Amino acid sequence: SPEMAAESALDCVARGYTAIKFDPAGPYTMRGGHMPAMTDISQSVAFCKAIRAAVGDKADLLFGTHGQFTTAGAIRLGNAIAPYSPLWYEEPIPPDAVEQMAAVARAVPIPVATGERLTTKAEFAPVLRSGAAAILQPALGRVGGIWEAKKIAAMAEVYNAQIAPHLYAGPVEWAANIHLATSIPNILMCECIETPFHDQLIKSTIKVEDGFITAPTAAGLGIEVDEALARAHPYTGNGLHLEMQDAPCDYVNGNAFEGGAPSVKS
Repeated sequence: SPEMAAESALDCVARGYTAIKFDPAGPYTMRGGHMPAMTDISQSVAFCKAIRAAVGDKADLLFGTHGQFTTAGAIRLGNAIAPYSPLWYEEPIPPDAVEQMAAVARAVPIPVATGERLTTKAEFAPVLRSGAAAILQPALGRVGGIWEAKKIAAMAEVYNAQIAPHLYAGPVEWAANIHLATSIPNILMCECIETPFHDQLIKSTIKVEDGFITAPTAAGLGIEVDEALARAHPYTGNGLHLEMQDAPCDYVNGNAFEGGAPSVKS
């Protein structure tokens, strides 16, 4: 719902956040990059329009995708949402197609962000050389840790690119992201995922206040993990938080991106 997304964005702005991430852009399908349906483009435009109208210039829009589109499809969608001036267009095509990502970056007037699925500086170097992205999103749980991420950040400096470490793997990765952020000059922002369980899991050792994170000063990553709480809540499901769906893009009935919060099927 664009209206509910706008309401949520306003709540974030009221708590000091300066950027809002959302991803309404249609199905994440195992069948590879697809051309977005017109209904998907209209839905994405509606989200951007509603959120921009709600937050004005108080917050940036972070438009997320998960490599769903063909190059041509990504260009169509990107140009449709460009009037709302998103800060980034995240992983619009599969991230291993570097030259095609660069084609999207040249054709769309929104900074392209990518990197959550890339590993080590060797995979980030071609992205920078080709101009495929202005914002890199290394996931510290995957890229090789803080030290490797610092090398990637140094490479990005040479190409006038910024770093926004990706957050997907919970509060331990978040703590690592924060340490990286405090140690590099070209940090753009640190993503946050606020859940009461995550907060309890690290015993509230990191807090977001008025949109800012105060870096921890304790030893190591600066957090204290509640091991008993973790053991008391093992994951017993067989589905991932974000899974490619088997069904292809539906050009007749429209699509709903349900990667983060799947609806209950009757």
